[in-house]
Amino acid sequence: MVCSCYGKFGNCYFDFFVNTLTAFLTFITLIGYAGIYTGYLKRATPQNIVIGGLAGAAPPLLGWTAVTNQLDPQALLLVLIIFTWTPPHFWALAIYRFEDYQHAEIPMLPVTHGIQFTKLNVLLYTILLVVVSLLPFIVRMSGWFYLTGVLLLGARFLYWAVILYRSDQPVVAMHTFRFSIIYLMLLFLFLLLDHYL
Repeated sequence: MVCSCYGKFGNCYFDFFVNTLTAFLTFITLIGYAGIYTGYLKRATPQNIVIGGLAGAAPPLLGWTAVTNQLDPQALLLVLIIFTWTPPHFWALAIYRFEDYQHAEIPMLPVTHGIQFTKLNVLLYTILLVVVSLLPFIVRMSGWFYLTGVLLLGARFLYWAVILYRSDQPVVAMHTFRFSIIYLMLLFLFLLLDHYL
């Protein structure tokens, strides 16, 4: 009830003070995250975070539309980066917290398909993320500063994904998870700084 009121207030706020497009996309994101992901997907499928990751990837799109009042391919590219980043980020944590998810009977990938299969998926999604993260440079949304930074970040993320795949130490999953947070923060920082260079 309280969350529903906050959601309605936020939507009205965006509609009145920002723009209708951002209000609409915020509403869709709220339905996607609170309704579809949390209410259904989280306990329905091991692909919950892949499908639900779209709602989690919406903030840069909302920021973009708040400023420009339009949907641009560049904004969707930012969504794609976070959407691709979400599985290796979250599955690393799910490996580390395997017993918690198992006990709670939440069908996370390590619980339903095993830890080694999940590690392989972390590695494959990290490779995909490295490729996707090059797209801002390829479409000339960013320049050489971003490219250099994102290549270094991608190499480090791949390093952790490979170490995770080969290791039986649970702490490696937590190191991978922590680096994934640093990765995303620095990627967007490089994108921002590149814009001003």
